[in-house]
Amino acid sequence: MEKINILIVDDRPENIIALEALLQRDDVNIISTTLPNEALRLAWEKDIAIALVDVQMPEMDGFELVEILKSNPRTKNILVIFVTAISMETKYAVKGLNTGAVDYLYKPLNPYVTSAKVDSFIQFVRTQREVIKKNIELESYQKELIKAKELAEQGKKTKENFLANMSHEIRTPINGIIGLANLLEKTSLTAEQKEMVGLLEISSNSLLGVINDILDLSKIDAGKFKINRTCTNVVQVCHAVINLLKIRAKEKNLELIASFDSRIPNNVLADSLRLNQILMNLIGNAIKFTNEGSITLKVEVLNEKGNNLQIRFSIIDTGIDIPTDKIDRIFETFEQADDHTALNYGGTGLGLAIVKNLAFLKGGVLDVISEECKGSTFCFTNWYEILQDTATKQEKDNEKLLPFKNVNILVAEDNPINKFLIVKILKGWEVNADVVENGREAIDKLRENNYDLILMDTYMPVMNGLEATKLIREGIVPEKKDIPVITFSAAVMENDKKAAIAAGANDVLGKPYELNILHKKITQFIKHGNPQKPEPVSE
Repeated sequence: MEKINILIVDDRPENIIALEALLQRDDVNIISTTLPNEALRLAWEKDIAIALVDVQMPEMDGFELVEILKSNPRTKNILVIFVTAISMETKYAVKGLNTGAVDYLYKPLNPYVTSAKVDSFIQFVRTQREVIKKNIELESYQKELIKAKELAEQGKKTKENFLANMSHEIRTPINGIIGLANLLEKTSLTAEQKEMVGLLEISSNSLLGVINDILDLSKIDAGKFKINRTCTNVVQVCHAVINLLKIRAKEKNLELIASFDSRIPNNVLADSLRLNQILMNLIGNAIKFTNEGSITLKVEVLNEKGNNLQIRFSIIDTGIDIPTDKIDRIFETFEQADDHTALNYGGTGLGLAIVKNLAFLKGGVLDVISEECKGSTFCFTNWYEILQDTATKQEKDNEKLLPFKNVNILVAEDNPINKFLIVKILKGWEVNADVVENGREAIDKLRENNYDLILMDTYMPVMNGLEATKLIREGIVPEKKDIPVITFSAAVMENDKKAAIAAGANDVLGKPYELNILHKKITQFIKHGNPQKPEPVSE
């Protein structure tokens, strides 16, 4: 234990000897002097915690000595106890306490009282020093936390930049592949060619799915993932998933079965996109790990409360079983049941991690039952509000995309495949389209011609889309600064969308984009012809 330094100041040596004998103990170090000036030097040089000061001394009395000590930042925190024999009048005690002393003792000293008081002050000093020590440690921890926070934010920013760049670099060619496959499908093809185009679409959509899974996990981790509930036809969502995956099941000679409870209503309030994602991952996972037999999607109503239904989606397969001690592991990011599973079946280990997070965000429950030699059952259960029958989103999306009349659009796109696709699509809608390869050319073209809308790619050489949009809004072509601008980009992180809106874009379209959404956005701005930022159309 660290010793406490106690200073005794008294002009009479016999008083010092008496106090030293009274206060002597193992945890204190007693320093004494008969000279006030010497006391000042000792207080300055040594770490004095407590000082017992005589009031009456030649050259400088105790009051003057303490005033000097208290005026110096280095010695002001010393606990001073006055010791005096001059008088017991209250005015002297008040004067002593006013100079900064903590106590006032009268001679002859009561040894028990004096010892008890000094003991209490020693304990006070130890506590005070412990608090100071903890405060210093706390300040150090705070500095470390601030540094760690800064590093975490820097790491988060680096991660977001990496994901945005990866998204753009990979989604751009995928957009070209999917778009070309769609156009190729509409041409005259043999049965064999149609089958190859179909496989091409499946492969490209599968690759796109992996990228979307990584981005979704990133958004969930960042707390930026949103659930958007709209009028949804549950049976139609299920059929759409079955139709998309039946080719994969057929390739493995598996039977893909759908079973629906007759009590399921036409429309409920749900996030159809995320429900689709959950079912796609669960059924796709079942197909991957089933070599023979069947996969069944069973949808049933478990409970009813007023205008709400509890619906369970069960995916039942006859594939490999999951050991009980491995069930929790399969829901972890980039994890599978074991190394043997990864080696034989492949995959990233992202699908079930996405399902787990989506189920939690949607307020639902995810259960797994697996029996040896019988297969596994994954169940997603959630409550849904019943809605009155209305035209579903899918029915609206299937409406014919009508051509535009006398519409002029400027397209800024540097990727040759994407440029070919967008021109082909716009010409199919009878749009007059001019195409440039960067933001600088877009501004030059805007000076020369009148347009109803600009479709602006975000990433381009010479001048990117955001810089060009910002210059347009600042009036680089004064009479056209309010022209509607839709930016489209393969980067789909939330910050990318915010940056586009902040630069002056009216709306943002991610790549690869659905034709009906592109058509809807163009219609929206051609119809209103105003620069106001609308509510973004859900993609």
